[in-house]
Amino acid sequence: MLKQRVITAVILLLLLLAAVFELPASGWAVLVGLTVMQGGREWSALAKVRGLAAASYLLLTLILFLVLLWMYFNLSSQQKITLQLLIYGAAAAFWMGVVPAWLMGVWKTQNAWLMAVIGWLVLLPTGMAMLDLRVENPQPWWLLGVMGLVWMADISAYFAGRKFGKTKLAPSISPGKTWEGVAGAMLGVTVYVLVVMMGGGLQQRYSIFLYAIAGVVFSVIGDLFESAIKRQAGVKDSGALLPGHGGLLDRIDALTSTLPLAALVLILTRAA
Repeated sequence: MLKQRVITAVILLLLLLAAVFELPASGWAVLVGLTVMQGGREWSALAKVRGLAAASYLLLTLILFLVLLWMYFNLSSQQKITLQLLIYGAAAAFWMGVVPAWLMGVWKTQNAWLMAVIGWLVLLPTGMAMLDLRVENPQPWWLLGVMGLVWMADISAYFAGRKFGKTKLAPSISPGKTWEGVAGAMLGVTVYVLVVMMGGGLQQRYSIFLYAIAGVVFSVIGDLFESAIKRQAGVKDSGALLPGHGGLLDRIDALTSTLPLAALVLILTRAA
């Protein structure tokens, strides 16, 4: 299983790098759209939206994404910033308010259409962040940097958890996750940030480490939230698209909570 996971991960990484550096903005937008649609298909299954309702949900997802895409490429700079702040502000409110309440059992729902709307809050800001962090920068290092941070956290947590994991993080949601794994993720990301700062000639600033630690926290929250949704749906994986990994959502769960917030931080930093 581990060998299959590694092979799939390497292939996905190579394809991603080729797409990030070689595709024009329009091609990247198409790829992002396909990602959102596949995520929507898997989410509708988790939400137990089936048959004609599932097809309607996917159609609405496509329409919403195309509307956002048209606005993204046609609005003035100031209007685009307003749109971005609305989208990422909604995502921030969701991940900082709704999801913690959900994970703590304070609030949750099994209503299929409310779950479907939650899917839009998960997927559409992620898709827009993938556009922003790649298209708005001469080189897509912000996008790759955030993705690399999430992957480093995931890999470090996996191996630290396997080696040292004893104290369960959230046994009722994801029995395999441990606090030792979280500590491993923090250590791995600290090393990652140091290497990136030295390699990129970045100034030693505490804010970079604070953002990195926040990225780890939200990557864990995103991972736990998808685990909670899968447990509620009674399934192990969100799909079977990726050998050794399950569905697309299984692979991008931590990115859905980190990419929109990273895009929001970048916009606010530029405006400051």
